[in-house]
Amino acid sequence: MSDHQDNQPKSQSKSGPLTVLRSVISAAFGVRNSRHRGKEAKFRHYVLAAVIFVVLFLIVVNSVVRLVLSQTA
Repeated sequence: MSDHQDNQPKSQSKSGPLTVLRSVISAAFGVRNSRHRGKEAKFRHYVLAAVIFVVLFLIVVNSVVRLVLSQTA
């Protein structure tokens, strides 16, 4: 008897940081590719990446607004 689990390919591969980052950025823009649905990472990786993305986004927006306001004043 052979073990059937060894012969089957893994359906869920490990997701790297770039895959998680790509998913978070695409989710921020409301675009999601259906082929990436099978490559899910752990929930905490998405939460961490989303928090970092939001903080960086707010810093960039704040910097742009301050730059524009300083140019007009």
